[in-house]
Amino acid sequence: MEIFEQWESEIRGYSRAYPTVFASASNARQVDEQGKSYIDFFAGAGVLNFGHNNPRMKQALIDFIQADGVAHSLDMSTTVKREFISAFAETILKPRQMNYKMQFMGPTGTNSVEAALKLARRVTGRHHVVAFSQGFHGMTLGALACTANQYFRNAAGVPLNNVSHAPFETNLGCGSGCMKTLREGFENSSSGFEPPAAFIVETIQAEGGVNIASEAWLMELQQLAKDLGSLLIIDEIQVGCGRTGSYFSFDKTGLDPDIICLAKGIGGFGTPLAMNLVKPEHDAHWQPGEHTGTFRGQGFSFVAGREALRYFEDNALMDLTTERGLMIAGRLAEIAARYPNFSSRGKGMIQALDTKDGDAAKAIAKTCFESGLLVGPCGVGGQVIKLIPPLTIPDDDLEEGLQTLERSVATVMEGRA
Repeated sequence: MEIFEQWESEIRGYSRAYPTVFASASNARQVDEQGKSYIDFFAGAGVLNFGHNNPRMKQALIDFIQADGVAHSLDMSTTVKREFISAFAETILKPRQMNYKMQFMGPTGTNSVEAALKLARRVTGRHHVVAFSQGFHGMTLGALACTANQYFRNAAGVPLNNVSHAPFETNLGCGSGCMKTLREGFENSSSGFEPPAAFIVETIQAEGGVNIASEAWLMELQQLAKDLGSLLIIDEIQVGCGRTGSYFSFDKTGLDPDIICLAKGIGGFGTPLAMNLVKPEHDAHWQPGEHTGTFRGQGFSFVAGREALRYFEDNALMDLTTERGLMIAGRLAEIAARYPNFSSRGKGMIQALDTKDGDAAKAIAKTCFESGLLVGPCGVGGQVIKLIPPLTIPDDDLEEGLQTLERSVATVMEGRA
């Protein structure tokens, strides 16, 4: 570790939580230089929905490289981009009767959010955007303005303007009442509220603590946006691409977003890719080349992402994800019932154990790591243990990981009694 401490920036974070040097990985396991194997319930913060070194994607990438495929193309047309776009349209959009343009930009989620914000402001001619408490949307300045976490915001160095935050449904027991209050504010000509360019929301706040908005609340938000002439942007970056048991976390809800932000799992292999789905009438506001990104033509990501889409050609993986999600939820509920103030929540294979105590959660994560399990705290003060294992995790690894978590919680909580 000395090399990293000597030469790498102090900004590094996860390497402090997982103080070892990883050397190899396969599906839901990583192995360090000493040969110790870790079950991965973190999966690259939701990037590796299909596991480390997915064999189907690996072979497709090897074939692509050996055939001298076009690895970088800006936004030029390539065979692999065509295959990805065609597969996404046929597998995801058409079965849902969704009509969207696909916009590729820089390679990460924050790039997709920046593009969405810019376009919403262009379409509406307005500057202001409404985001929500405990939301996370990225680290570049526009996306960071939408992010609520004070620790991240304080690092900006400049004012984060043109965004305000409204209470998320689960914030302080807010429920539908806060949406009613928000609407009343916009409808009151003396409130000082101006109609925004957009509302941006995660249906499930992943980094915010796995906070789940109800369908009713989301539909009220959509109606408010429509009534105000504002765009509705749904950030699917961590909870999309099958994580919840369907491709989109909002499938079958009646939601019809103006812009959908995708990244992380869409690249499949861990290769970077970000894509916005944009209603055609909004996309028409762009002029050619107005928003670019050097790595928006990432050939490796199109190849791996196309392979990822094969998992959605039938319902097998999503049915398994739903089944496993229910099983994980049951196990977490059993753990939570043993300790005062603990609770659990989740959907599909993003599940959470809320300890209500950041120090306890960090101690549990540390004990898990020492016992060969990778989990990540999130939420206010890091009080929530989030589980986001690969959707392809073997049953034995899933069971071993849950047992390790259970033992780690017991060890920490008994020591704190």
